[in-house]
Amino acid sequence: MTLRKVNVVILILLAVAFLIIVQRNLLNLSDFLHKENPDAGQILPFEAELSPDVKLKMERKGEEIPVLITATEDRLGAVITAMNSVYQNSKANVVFTIVTLNDTVGHLKAWMSETKLKNVKYKVVIFQPELLNGKISKDPRMPEAAKLLSFARFYLPVYIPEVEKAIYLDDDIVVQGDIQDLYETNLKPGHAAAFSDDCDSASAKGIVRGAGNQNNYMGFLDFKKEAIKKLGMRANTCSFNPGLIIANLTEWKNQNITQQLEHWMEHNSQENLYSNALADSVTTPPLLIVFYKRHSSIDPMWHVRHLGTTGAGNRYSPQFVRAAKLLHWNGHYKPWGRTSSFSDVWDQWFIPDPTGKFHPVRRHEA
Repeated sequence: MTLRKVNVVILILLAVAFLIIVQRNLLNLSDFLHKENPDAGQILPFEAELSPDVKLKMERKGEEIPVLITATEDRLGAVITAMNSVYQNSKANVVFTIVTLNDTVGHLKAWMSETKLKNVKYKVVIFQPELLNGKISKDPRMPEAAKLLSFARFYLPVYIPEVEKAIYLDDDIVVQGDIQDLYETNLKPGHAAAFSDDCDSASAKGIVRGAGNQNNYMGFLDFKKEAIKKLGMRANTCSFNPGLIIANLTEWKNQNITQQLEHWMEHNSQENLYSNALADSVTTPPLLIVFYKRHSSIDPMWHVRHLGTTGAGNRYSPQFVRAAKLLHWNGHYKPWGRTSSFSDVWDQWFIPDPTGKFHPVRRHEA
């Protein structure tokens, strides 16, 4: 009789212990979901419950690959397309940081939550224009929002803290390769970033017509200015395109890269150090100065660019474009517009806007 009572007590204790373990697991899951979807300035596309969407997300494990991209209201379809191409072409645990302005958040959230992108991990950060006070001058050539957000790449460690490595992408790109491979690009010791050189074999022919020779430093900086002369840089040095950056954020912080970039921004606002032939690449000159002969290179097939310039359709064959790992429509002609080359490739990754606000313009349309 006593033995039976002991067995009952043991069973009760085991049951209580089991319930405690279950409760703790549920609490841990709740904490995890809360961290993934906090209320303070971050927006993520799933609810704090075990829905099928959450289960799909939880299948993507392993090291997180942080990717920063910016979003303006008039180009939001570009951001959606870029993110979709990254997500669909990789099984990696990609986490997007989307830097935007307040007027875009609602539209962005709807587009993410009401389409197949609801499974994507992302957070939204509101850009503070005050960061640029005294550092840039008014430029009528660029829409104000696009111009402001183009400088977000200078503040990578601010927007993606506590990680060692991150990727920055312009919005006018499509990724056709596995971004895991791009992320694993080796940076040389002491280098804070890797870029695509403008003299590389894949895109060397893509000189911007009507904007000077923009495949070397002379196309971006005024070498007649004393501040530029003192740096001892060679004017014919091959430039690089900052529409794709692989950043070692530990080195970036140790070398005070952001502060160096801000210094040259302020210097330019006072002396106008940039080339008169400069097109819209207002972020490129300070990067060229700070990273002069101190950056690693990216595989040319991981940044095939100039698709947004005149004659891109003649420059690249359809077979070459299909083989490229990353396509970049830098230049005046964007793939969501009527006159761009290879817009059909971009269309494969575009997701229609559920709000009906954004529509790509095509030749056959009136």
